[in-house]
Amino acid sequence: MNIKILTPEFVVFEGDVKSVLLPGKNGDFHIMKDHAAIVASLINGKVKIFTDKISEPFADKFVKENEKENVYSFKVKSGVIEFSNNKGIILAE
Repeated sequence: MNIKILTPEFVVFEGDVKSVLLPGKNGDFHIMKDHAAIVASLINGKVKIFTDKISEPFADKFVKENEKENVYSFKVKSGVIEFSNNKGIILAE
């Protein structure tokens, strides 16, 4: 599945991921391949992407969370995600 993370200043990430864990208003939620279409708001926390690697133009914006599973995180204050047909756009602040 493809995820794109945008802030008002720059593109944080764009690429294929295995899944993404997001900080929602009602708690963290995990989106995986073939997830039902969703639009949800995000709160202060970490967006965690599960992927084999992060390409060079985006790597400096992420912190590696887990050595075994290749989990990378990016802190957000708030935002929204729209996900459908294995494509997601995260607008974050």
